[in-house]
Amino acid sequence: MAGKRLFQDLDSDQEEKTEKRIKSLPSVASMVRAMITENTMTNFSVALEPFLRKVVSEEVEHGISKRLRSISRSSSFGIEAPDNTTPKLKLMFGKDLMTPIFTGTKIIDVHNNPLEIILVDASSNDHSMAPVNLDRPIKLDIVALHGDFPSGEKWSSDEFERNIVKERDGKRPLLAGEITVTVRNGVGTIGNIEFTDNSSWIRSRKFRIGVKVAKGSSGQGVAVCEAMTEAFVVKDHRGELYKKHHPPMLEDEVWRLKKIGKDGAFHKKLQENNINTVQDFLKLSVVNVDQLRQTMGTGMSDRMWDVTLKHARECVLGDKLYIFREQNVFMILNPICEVMKAIVDGQEVLNQQYVKTLAQQAYTKWNLLEVVERTQNEAALLTQGDTLDQQYGANHYHNIEINRLYQQTECVPGRSMNSLALVNHGYITTPAEFDICFDIAGSSSHNHRNPF
Repeated sequence: MAGKRLFQDLDSDQEEKTEKRIKSLPSVASMVRAMITENTMTNFSVALEPFLRKVVSEEVEHGISKRLRSISRSSSFGIEAPDNTTPKLKLMFGKDLMTPIFTGTKIIDVHNNPLEIILVDASSNDHSMAPVNLDRPIKLDIVALHGDFPSGEKWSSDEFERNIVKERDGKRPLLAGEITVTVRNGVGTIGNIEFTDNSSWIRSRKFRIGVKVAKGSSGQGVAVCEAMTEAFVVKDHRGELYKKHHPPMLEDEVWRLKKIGKDGAFHKKLQENNINTVQDFLKLSVVNVDQLRQTMGTGMSDRMWDVTLKHARECVLGDKLYIFREQNVFMILNPICEVMKAIVDGQEVLNQQYVKTLAQQAYTKWNLLEVVERTQNEAALLTQGDTLDQQYGANHYHNIEINRLYQQTECVPGRSMNSLALVNHGYITTPAEFDICFDIAGSSSHNHRNPF
């Protein structure tokens, strides 16, 4: 019985070994799939190899070319010169900027001309602005800079680059217009450039305009130092609608004067009293300054009043004269109701109080007065040899045609054409034959003399 069981166990072991050997042999299907996969990968690799070689070759060539251009630029562009290289040329702005500056408004120089950039010799010690003429034109980039840069008189190109101001997120480019300019024969002109945003959001609250050699423009192997303007505030364009004029004009609305805000309390008080222009303000200040001061009210302090009145009296009076005729009265006034001549019954008036009364009459009838223009050529002859103060007085208070007007009205027969009123040391002096003068030393204005 034991022998039979042993025989059966040996047969069972042989069967298990046979089954394991059969299972370890690969099937025909698996062998076919392996052959197909190997052929596919080989074919795919062969097909992909040329494409990969081309891509890699192009990228390598591009990288080498870019590096070579960078090396070439660093040796030929002044703006990329090493920091320890002293620039032999520098850029300069020809003139200062016209201020104030508003967003959306063309930036010009103090003479109302486009900004001019000049290339000069940096090694010159005489601060000469003689343009340096290079062999070929160079291009410049116009940028906005922080107003507190630089901290000293010198800076490096890297410092310049770090202080360029970019636009705020979601805003248009900070500078609009011609942000590149070409320098030819040492001079370049910025035709039109403007800010699109105010300067209130940067740390210094001010901008500068800077210029530098553009990348890709040859400095012809010479380092060129950048230029920048003085720091300035850029205000929103809507502020221009409320700005004050310097100097004010006669026809300006009265709120253009300092301390009088548009549609403010002082403005409304003046409007209620029919004082709408700077000329209206000045006329009343001459005829009845106390009434004008009372109109402004206690809300305007004496200091504010002085500032407003001083600003008003910076006004340019122009060449108009006003003629008042009434029965036997002939009077000539300037545009702010100051009396230049007062003649009654053919004689110059001596009594200052009477002259003041006549001026008040003329003021109430201002719109009925005759307007004449003084002759420019004759006024120029009148001021030859005078000092600046004397010329200012002549331009405001004399008229070469006064005597002709007298003769036309027959108020003063036979008067000489060269008999002219003269301003001297606080007096308005009449021609010698009248031997009269008005004391005006008590006038509150340095620019406009009031005989009252």
